[in-house]
Amino acid sequence: MRTLDNLKIPVIQGGMGVGISMGGLAGAVAKEGGMGVISTAGIGFREKDFWENSQAADRRALEKEIRKAREISGGRGLIAINAMVATTSFEEMVPFACELGIDAVISGAGLPLHLPELVKDYQVMIAPVVSSGRAAKTLLRMWKQRHGRAADFIVVEGSLAGGHLGFSREEAEEGKAQPLMEIVEEVVQEANLAAEEGYKIPVFAAGGIFDGADIRKALQAGAFGVQIGTRFIVTEECDATQEFKNVILRASHEDVRILRSPVGMPGRGLATPLVEKASEERVPPRRCIQCIKTCDPGRTPYCISRALIQAYYGNYEEGLFFCGDNVGRVSEMTTVAALMEEFAREWRKN
Repeated sequence: MRTLDNLKIPVIQGGMGVGISMGGLAGAVAKEGGMGVISTAGIGFREKDFWENSQAADRRALEKEIRKAREISGGRGLIAINAMVATTSFEEMVPFACELGIDAVISGAGLPLHLPELVKDYQVMIAPVVSSGRAAKTLLRMWKQRHGRAADFIVVEGSLAGGHLGFSREEAEEGKAQPLMEIVEEVVQEANLAAEEGYKIPVFAAGGIFDGADIRKALQAGAFGVQIGTRFIVTEECDATQEFKNVILRASHEDVRILRSPVGMPGRGLATPLVEKASEERVPPRRCIQCIKTCDPGRTPYCISRALIQAYYGNYEEGLFFCGDNVGRVSEMTTVAALMEEFAREWRKN
């Protein structure tokens, strides 16, 4: 089994769906010695039969993207998937990715209490995404009691992250959430208590990590590494269309909103016309693939799959553009190699 020792620099590229972080971006990050992450959310959206047979389409696409990432990486770094607990395909896609030889499974949007059971037949690293010390303590205890398994690493996501958040709307919107580095310190403590003698569970800080100053704060808080999402969107290798990237490049901090999501969790993204409309009235789905376990197509504020797909193609009017709180600081295109070199340079200063 490949381990975190295969990382040249302990940076995880955040999983971003639909279609934003796939084989191209994940492979490029791994090639530079990081952990490239493929998001499984709606990954088969470009397959012809996606709306009629989404599970089969997602499986075909996942296999293509993992193979693509492996070819690009040249065996360097690590390739992982990000699988959301809230998706109906979670229990299917995780073991399927393991069959395809993925190095790690990162899972959030709900506590992945049964993740060890899904990977029990495979040599693969598993990591939960948590937003509090209490969540880390609960999950680590349950994994040990029910499955005899520890986490191989933990991603601690703060309230400044893009996409779905493990905080209340009020906490995220009004800045009342516990600061990320305080949460990191708590999770590091819980990880140390839960770890077997002679073994440490590495913790990665995520949500608002932008530059070397943030990296230093994370290390001082006891983190092993960091996870970064939004900055990778504006790389040449990112799988998003240039139209999507242009929306991100034009965005300012004032464009960011805490929005309603059919997943049932608050999320951070841009205030597009769809987001503004959905805050006042429903935008009924045109069709439903039952992608989210908790989504009721008769009551959902809008179809998240369609909104994310429209965003991928750069449709600002009808798209949902998830992004982190620091999106306004992203101002120009770059490459994965340049970005990873920047992070590595900052790392060496510590």
